[in-house]
Amino acid sequence: MKLVLIKKYNSAVNQILKTLILLLAFAFVGCSNNKNDVVINDPEQYDLVKDIIWASPEGFDLTLDIYSPKSKEKLPVLIIYHGGGWLINDKSIMDQMSQYIATNSKYVVCNVNYRLLSDKENSISLHEIVEDAFGALLWVNENIHKYNGDNSKIAVTGDSAGAHLAAMIINLGEEITDEGDFSETLLFKPTYMPKDNTLEEIKSAMAVQASILSYGAFDIYNAAIFGMESSSNPFWYFSGSSPRGIFGDEYTHLTHPDMYKKVSPIFHIPSADKKSLPPQYLIVGSEDALTTPELVSTYQDKLLENNQPADLWIYDDKGHAFLDSGTNFFLGNKFDRDAPKALDQIIGFLDEVFE
Repeated sequence: MKLVLIKKYNSAVNQILKTLILLLAFAFVGCSNNKNDVVINDPEQYDLVKDIIWASPEGFDLTLDIYSPKSKEKLPVLIIYHGGGWLINDKSIMDQMSQYIATNSKYVVCNVNYRLLSDKENSISLHEIVEDAFGALLWVNENIHKYNGDNSKIAVTGDSAGAHLAAMIINLGEEITDEGDFSETLLFKPTYMPKDNTLEEIKSAMAVQASILSYGAFDIYNAAIFGMESSSNPFWYFSGSSPRGIFGDEYTHLTHPDMYKKVSPIFHIPSADKKSLPPQYLIVGSEDALTTPELVSTYQDKLLENNQPADLWIYDDKGHAFLDSGTNFFLGNKFDRDAPKALDQIIGFLDEVFE
C-alpha cells in the first residue's frame, strides 16, 4: 500500500510543481459581473461582525468574521478555514464564500484567520497552525450563542490547506492536551481553551457534526518527501520566506516521521467500530493538478475502508481554488461563475445533515 501511495504522489508531483507557480500568483482584481442572475451577496439577509479577536498567542492577534442570517431561531454553524499552502492568504479570500452562504442559506458562518508558517519571522510550526484551528472551534463553541448560532450543530470546512485543518479536527480533534511539548507528546494544545473546563469537557467541545473538504491536503508526510519544505515549493517564494522544515530545522520527515504523520489526516482514520466520524463531503476539480482527484479519492477510499461516511463530488472542468473570492486570471477562475454551483452542493449537503 505504501509503494502504491508513493507512486501516486510521484506521478502527480511534476504537475503539482507546475501548477503551484500559477496558483501562488493569486492576482485578484475584485468580483466580475454576475451574468447568471445568482445572488452572490445580499447584506440585508444577515448581520456581520468583522475582525473579532478570538485569541492572541504571544501577542499575535487572531481574528474571525461572523455572518449571522436574520432569524428568530438559533441556526447551525459553519466554520471556514482559508487555503494558501499554510504560507499565504488570509480569511479575505473566503469573504465571497461566506457572503454567498449567509445570503442563500440559514447557517451562521465563521470565517477564521490562523497563523501561517511565514508569520513571526518564519518561525511558526505546522502543529501550531493546527492548534489555531482547534482553538477557533473551541472559541466558536463557547461564544456562538451570542451571534444566534447553535453550538450543538457545527460543521467545519476549508479549501486546500484549510481543508487539511478541517480534516485534522474531524480525525484528531480529541488528541489535545493542556500541557507539554508537541514534539514529545504528539498532542495538540489549542490556542484558545475555555476557562474552568476540564480537559475531558474541552475534548467533548471539539466534536462537530459534519465537514466539507474542498481539494484538501491529507498527507503531509509524503508531501514532505516530495519537496514541500524545499525551494521547489513556490509557496515559500511568494510568502517572502526562506524554505525550512515545517517544524523547524531540527526536525525532518527522516528523523521524526511520527511528527509529520501526526499532522497527516490520512494516517488517523479510525475504524467505525472504535470511533464513528461525522459525515464528510469531499470536493475536487476534475482538472486540479495540485490536489488531484486521484489523491482526494485515495483519502475517500481510506475513509470508506474504515466504514466512515464520505461522499465525493468531482467538479467537471475545474482546477484548483475555484471557491476563492474574486477573479484569478492565472487559473482562469471567477467566483461568481465557478463557485455558486459548488456552494449549492455544500449547502445541500449541510441541509441533509442538519434537517
